[in-house]
Amino acid sequence: MSYVQRNGSVSLERYRMVRKAGPFRLFMGVLVAILAASIVITSTMGAIGVSLQDAYAVLTHHLFGMPLPEALAAGGPVEKVVWSLRFPRIILGVVAGAGLALSGVVMQASVQNTLAEPYILGISSGASCGATCAIMLGAGAVHVVGISSVPLFSFIGSTIATIGVLLLASTGGHMTSSKLVLSGMILNALFTALSNFIITIAANAEGMMDLKFWTMGSLARASWGNVGISVVVVLLVSVFFLTQFRSLNVLLMGDEAATTLGLNTNLCRWAYLTISALMVGTLVSSVGTIGFVGLIIPHIARSFVGSDHRRLVPTALVLGAIFILWADACARTILGNAEVPIGILTAVVGAPFFVYIMVARNYSFRDGE
Repeated sequence: MSYVQRNGSVSLERYRMVRKAGPFRLFMGVLVAILAASIVITSTMGAIGVSLQDAYAVLTHHLFGMPLPEALAAGGPVEKVVWSLRFPRIILGVVAGAGLALSGVVMQASVQNTLAEPYILGISSGASCGATCAIMLGAGAVHVVGISSVPLFSFIGSTIATIGVLLLASTGGHMTSSKLVLSGMILNALFTALSNFIITIAANAEGMMDLKFWTMGSLARASWGNVGISVVVVLLVSVFFLTQFRSLNVLLMGDEAATTLGLNTNLCRWAYLTISALMVGTLVSSVGTIGFVGLIIPHIARSFVGSDHRRLVPTALVLGAIFILWADACARTILGNAEVPIGILTAVVGAPFFVYIMVARNYSFRDGE
């Protein structure tokens, strides 16, 4: 098929786009297949062993209406373990990994800094401070619509942190990447100090154990009753940013070039950072603080598909989901009957890998540099 414009000249740009689309679709198909296989395999992993065949049968029964084998009675222990305990955790891991990776992509483009990640805005410290207030001061015992108020306080804390850092970075009438980074550092230090102060004056030993969930991250509290809001929020935000690839690409060119091309950089930065930060706040209120996902996954995705956000955003979404799935599988199996906080594992894997990227590969936003 030839790509010819009305004047008879060949549209090289369109031709190149179509040629690249085929391999990218194949690549995304492979990633989605890996994600699907990871969902089935990780549903077999845990303190209670489940065979791959049984896990596949239970999942296909509930998802696609396939009949259960006679050996797997409906409502039996295997079905309960796979569907009621592990699958909600898997779903929460998928949306958490995808959302955190997406936030990293958006922040790195908005701030124009390859070191940017969701927690640079102080979102995690704000969310942890809210959870600390609820747990250590007794507000966590209060339930709102049958749900513990701790996630609500955590979300409020992340929202306050987001608004605070954006207002602080906007002083002087112009928001810059340097102001955002410095504002995030200031808010992070402030909320961390406030959390430590509350812990000191509360002296609540039982509450200290609960705080491990928020400060180190875990999917252990996932259930069918609390995964819905995270799924809806991440889905809506993902759809939104999948349509914003042109603006994200222009932001990478710098404020002056973006303004010349007609993009309102301040408005875009406010909108993108606010939306992504509120999504992260929602996730932190469900899974606690899980670091390095938004920092590492965008770099891995960029090494595969380049810097064009048309391809970078969907790639990061799937890679983030796969990464968290396997990190959580390791977290619940590495010590047998005990569970390692997932935030520890992501930091152990993420920190040296990030050093490798920065020192050995020297990746940047622009292809070929």
